[in-house]
Amino acid sequence: MKSYKSSTVKKFIFNLTLILSIMTNIECNSQNEFPNQYKNGHKTNRLINEKSPYLLQHAYNPVDWYPWGKEAFDKAKKENKPIFLSIGYSTCHWCHVMEKESFEDSTVADLLNKYYVSIKVDREERPDIDNIYMTVAQILTGSGGWPLTIIMTPDKKPFFAGTYFPKDSRFGRPGMLDILPQIATAWEKDPDKILNTANRVIDAVKQTSNSNPNGSDITLSTLKKAERDFTNKFDKIYGGFGNAPKFPSPHNLLFLLRQYNRDKNSSTLNMVKKTLDKMEDGGIYDQLGFGFHRYSTDEKWLVPHFEKMIYDQAMLAMAYTEAYQLTRDEKYKKTAEGIFTYVLRDMTSKEGGFYTAEDADSDGEEGKFYFWTYAELQKILSKKDFDLFVKVFNVEKDGNFVDQIKGRKDGNNILHRTKPYSELANEFNTSEKNIINKIDRIRKQLFTIREKRIHPFKDDKILTDWNGLMIAALAQAGSIFNNQNYTLSAEKSIQFIFDKMTKKDGTLFHRFRYGEVKIDAHLDDYAFITWGLLNLYEATFKTEYLKKAIAFNDRLIKHFWDSKNGGFYFTSDNSPELFTRQKEIYDGAIPSGNSVAMMNLVRLSRITGDSKLADMASQLAKTFSNNVERYPMGYSQLLSAVDFAIGPSFEIVIVGDSNNDGTKRMLNEINKKYIPNKVVLLKSDEKEFKDISKIASFTKEQKMINGETTVYVCRNYVCNLPTTDPKKLSMQLNIK
Repeated sequence: MKSYKSSTVKKFIFNLTLILSIMTNIECNSQNEFPNQYKNGHKTNRLINEKSPYLLQHAYNPVDWYPWGKEAFDKAKKENKPIFLSIGYSTCHWCHVMEKESFEDSTVADLLNKYYVSIKVDREERPDIDNIYMTVAQILTGSGGWPLTIIMTPDKKPFFAGTYFPKDSRFGRPGMLDILPQIATAWEKDPDKILNTANRVIDAVKQTSNSNPNGSDITLSTLKKAERDFTNKFDKIYGGFGNAPKFPSPHNLLFLLRQYNRDKNSSTLNMVKKTLDKMEDGGIYDQLGFGFHRYSTDEKWLVPHFEKMIYDQAMLAMAYTEAYQLTRDEKYKKTAEGIFTYVLRDMTSKEGGFYTAEDADSDGEEGKFYFWTYAELQKILSKKDFDLFVKVFNVEKDGNFVDQIKGRKDGNNILHRTKPYSELANEFNTSEKNIINKIDRIRKQLFTIREKRIHPFKDDKILTDWNGLMIAALAQAGSIFNNQNYTLSAEKSIQFIFDKMTKKDGTLFHRFRYGEVKIDAHLDDYAFITWGLLNLYEATFKTEYLKKAIAFNDRLIKHFWDSKNGGFYFTSDNSPELFTRQKEIYDGAIPSGNSVAMMNLVRLSRITGDSKLADMASQLAKTFSNNVERYPMGYSQLLSAVDFAIGPSFEIVIVGDSNNDGTKRMLNEINKKYIPNKVVLLKSDEKEFKDISKIASFTKEQKMINGETTVYVCRNYVCNLPTTDPKKLSMQLNIK
């Protein structure tokens, strides 16, 4: 989670009267001074008309929920009531807990309905709202997360923030039955004090979005500092960075791969390999059905938070794909393929769009879908298969999972590996290949049985930004693995975006579900889709994708770019006004839109030869350079873009028919090499590939030599002689 460390914000936090005297006056008691007046049972509320799975989960609460919109704010203004804003998402475990404990409780509902106007927001549908009010929570409380609880004026000015609150106060944590009446009393008795606090909160939030157009260039020294910082944080035993909980953060690994490629420091590559190996071996990886869970609650990657997010699958697939391309180690390719197997099997709509997430809980228990007991496996498997399986995946009679609530093992096992197949082969006196084949067979058998269990809830809304990430991952893997199915899946998804989530004027929508498109796109939508299109162009060389990438990037610049201070706002100039337009740069669970947009600008500038795009990328880096210099580890995706801009980088033009054997040999030579900082164009007279010279004018004079496929390679603004020889091409592509 991002943090705010400027002296101004620190001073604000220090001097703030802790969100009024409200917080200091909240006592942990069980007295409820407001009578219970709710008598409507489980009658549906307004959320029943929404499409968001998260909002629909709350449609039967006795709370009189409103979706975010004019109706709610008009009511609050008319009745002079504060807004109770609750933000979460459908696969959030503690969101479920708070719902069952508080929002399904008639006593809590009475307080909310009488003294507040209550609004529910799905953070995945409305990241613009979530970003602003999460910043509020972090400034006021020093931390944030979901469920996010905000209380604000009818004019959307926040004055109280927190995350999960129980119904009753306990262990020093105030409960809803204490917070709600006391804030209501404060609102009635001293509204001016509340408004004063709210205005100070807004001023502090606006300061966090300030950017510096006069920042300095980000240089190689910053890249090296980030690499050193990762080295100092690296867990040499289990991989990953820092202590528990551990998040995959694959963009960090992608950055480190680029630093190894630059300096050939073996310890940097070993950090990446160790982390990828330990994650794939651990419980964070679904050993039967594939795909990764959200994060690990321990340092060993053993016990995950069991939800699965589509953005994690996309970014991790990229990390394993690039690791394979660099090392040629087949296990990384196999893991990436496993991720795609899961996504294309379980997380893809018939139309080609990718779903959002799967819940951690099933049948009322987190992780239950994924657990196995010793006795259960013993009944299912033959003696030989059982002996092998429990050894490979560390299955114990008492279980290897310690229930945090019970404080003891409860018989459940999380499948994970601690020994390489080569060592297991020696133990069982057989070949490594034989072990792998047997395990694959047993996996399929157990997966079939597991499919009959109650499945975790699936959030089947389709988000443009996260689809962009998966398109980028599939297209990249399609090229590197020479897998046409991955490329076709990426093409099907982008066609879905074109057909269902793009207006006639080229504006994107953010969300699709059950035929309804809603919510205008934000920065991440445009940036991530452009990323996907650029990767898809290099996988297919269809100029349509390149033209669309340029069009979306142009729209992003027109409506999101801050012409005064640089950088992209998260929301467009046409977006409904909140109380500020924010700029996101921190590369957290996923890369920020600004970081991805900078990479797009660099790539497009090399493809088109448009120096204005390169200037804009440079300005973006300068705008956020102060943030980056203070904590470079937090901006690894941006630093990858800087790495590309600094170089060495390549512009490669292939002149020849796409189906020509010579063209295929040249592409194979390019794709088998790890060259992250490159753009590749195909010039051909074939219908799908025409017009590249109109987009990239420098290709006009590039022609085939003697009727053979010819490759033109430029490196760091210096061009080599064209070649028709794959071996000579290989030499030209060597960085050192």
